[in-house]
Amino acid sequence: MPGQTPSQTVGPFFAYALTPELYGRQGIAGNVMAGDDTQGDVIRVEGRVIDGDGQPVPDALVEVWQANAAGRYRHADDPRDDVPVDGTFTGFGRSGTDADGRFWFETVKPGRVPGRGNAPQAPHINVAVFARGMLTHAYTRIYFADEQEANAIDPVLNTVDEARRGTLIGDARPVHGRTVYCFDIRLQGDGETVFFDV
Repeated sequence: MPGQTPSQTVGPFFAYALTPELYGRQGIAGNVMAGDDTQGDVIRVEGRVIDGDGQPVPDALVEVWQANAAGRYRHADDPRDDVPVDGTFTGFGRSGTDADGRFWFETVKPGRVPGRGNAPQAPHINVAVFARGMLTHAYTRIYFADEQEANAIDPVLNTVDEARRGTLIGDARPVHGRTVYCFDIRLQGDGETVFFDV
C-alpha cells in the first residue's frame, strides 16, 4: 500500500497566479490602490520582507486590505450607511517582493473603524504575507507612528506586549510632498513582526 504523499510548502510557484503583472498579465489587484480622485491623504507604504537571518525574501507576496479615508471598508460586511464609500478606492492590494525583498503600496491613510463592542480602532492596514517555506499565511497589521493618541487606546494593539508593539508601527517620513510609511516584515528571529491568529 502506498504511503502518504509528502506535503509541499507554498511558493515560489504561486507568484504567477497571484502577481501576474510580473509576467505581463493583468491581475485582480496591484500595489497602486489610490489615484488623483481618491478621497483622503494619499500615502505610500514601503518596506521589506526579511527572514530570520536578516536576509531578504525575494519571492514573497504582501496582500493588504483596509478601510477608506472615512473609515469604511468596501465590503458587504460593513453595512454602515452613515459612512461614505469611495467608489475610486477598493481597499485591496497586492505587491510581490523584488530581489531585495522590497514591496510598496500607493494608498490612502485609512480612517478609524469600530472593533468589538464598537470600540474605535486606530487607523491601520491589515496585512497577509505569503512566502516560500510557509504552510499558512501570516497575518499582521500596520499602524502609523503619527497616530500616537489613537494607537494608545487601540484594543488590538493593546493586546500586544509593549516591548513588541514597535514591530507593528510604520515610521513616517516626508518624501516629495507625500508621507511615506516604512514598515519591514521580519518573518522570524530577533525583532520578529507580531503576527495574529485569524
